[in-house]
Amino acid sequence: MIIDRDGKTTLITQENASVKTLVHNIEQAYDSTYKNYHLIVRLSSLETIALEDIIEFLRLSNNHRADKKSFVVVSEKVNLDQMPDEIVVVPTIQEAYDIIEMEDMERDLGF
Repeated sequence: MIIDRDGKTTLITQENASVKTLVHNIEQAYDSTYKNYHLIVRLSSLETIALEDIIEFLRLSNNHRADKKSFVVVSEKVNLDQMPDEIVVVPTIQEAYDIIEMEDMERDLGF
C-alpha cells in the first residue's frame, strides 16, 4: 500500500494486497492516520475488480462520509453501472479530485 498526502486528501494506492486485506489495513490505521482527510483509494494492481470487491469498502465509506469527509474509489476496471449509489467509484484520479471538490462545495453550502 502506497500512501500519498496532498493537503486535505490522502491517496492510498493498492499494490499487491487483496481488497479485503487493503480494507482491513485502512480500518486498523483509520483513527490515527486517515480520519481527518478525504480518502482516495486507487485499485491499480488487480486484473479485474468485481462488485463484491467494491462492496468491501462500503462500511468504511459510510463511516468516513458520516464524518463529513469524502471517500472515492478509483478503478478503470469496474463496470460503473453495477456500482451501488452508496459508494463513489470513478475511473480516474482527476475525477476523484473533482468529486472531492464538488462534495466540499456541497458541505460548505449545507447539503
